[in-house]
Amino acid sequence: MAYIQFEKINKRFGANHVLRDISLTIEKGQLVTLLGPSGCGKSTLLRTLAGLEAPDSGRVILDGEDITGKDPRRRNVGMIFQQYSLFPNMTVRENIAFGLKMQKKLPAEEINERIARVIDMVELHGKEKSLPAQLSGGQQQRVALARSIITEPKVLLFDEPLSAIDAKLRKALQLRIKEIQRSLGITAIFVTHDQDEAMLMSDVIHLFSTGKIEQSGRPIDMYTAPRTRFAAGFIGHYNILSPAQFEAVTGENRGCDVAIRPETVEVQPQPFPERQDAYRSAAVVEDFTPHGNILRYTLSVGSVNLQADVLFRSVLLFEPGQTVYLSVEKKNCLSIA
Repeated sequence: MAYIQFEKINKRFGANHVLRDISLTIEKGQLVTLLGPSGCGKSTLLRTLAGLEAPDSGRVILDGEDITGKDPRRRNVGMIFQQYSLFPNMTVRENIAFGLKMQKKLPAEEINERIARVIDMVELHGKEKSLPAQLSGGQQQRVALARSIITEPKVLLFDEPLSAIDAKLRKALQLRIKEIQRSLGITAIFVTHDQDEAMLMSDVIHLFSTGKIEQSGRPIDMYTAPRTRFAAGFIGHYNILSPAQFEAVTGENRGCDVAIRPETVEVQPQPFPERQDAYRSAAVVEDFTPHGNILRYTLSVGSVNLQADVLFRSVLLFEPGQTVYLSVEKKNCLSIA
């Protein structure tokens, strides 16, 4: 039996049908991400598990127990928000210990041992006596994480907790959260609109769109095999071609939309040899933009534009207006709905 089950969850806010018959399961010990744009329902589903929102219909089951109507304080669920919600007049140590002291009566020795253990996990040595105002945003987020895991909840919920943190620190915290989750074996659900964050952290991704699940799967499968135009447009940087556009580029009519990843489009200054398993075409360089060690070219084949990602090597630096040749293997042209 799955550790967490959402069964046909519906939720409306007035005329807005935020969750539309959502059913999904989560296994114990997984880190699952609810991914999607703002307003798609992912945070609302998270809040139904925490008990902060009541579904209009459907059931939420945790570890075999129907908790749909259970008091949020009795669900043994930890939740971390974008806002850290730390007590400003309490030290780091006091903030971390607060939930533990409120949850149940424990011997002082055990409380001290747990505090020392989580401070070590979140790397806050030397900050135990600091007040929240004396900490950086990343340090405050780690205090919030420590405060949640010290109570040993059944499930840890993250509602876009890293959105306000700068990119470099955010990457470090993503890795730290994943490492802590794995080491504790705790089940976690992470809400984000950032596809890179979802790809890095998740065992499973559920992609949301307008209150429903568009596609679910492992990160690698979501990236390499999108099933719909929305999935291809949200995960990765696919070229999405209509049937007419695809025919204009390849000479073949698929009769459906086709998605092509930019990194699968090969580009060179001379024609490619003919292959049965690949499409070939001449193109004109319209523009290029650097993305780290990648150059992303915009190429035009007649009236159709394609993007191609090429490793940044000076011998492959093509100029706008230059004629080049492209090749893409047929297996990398994905039919989508």
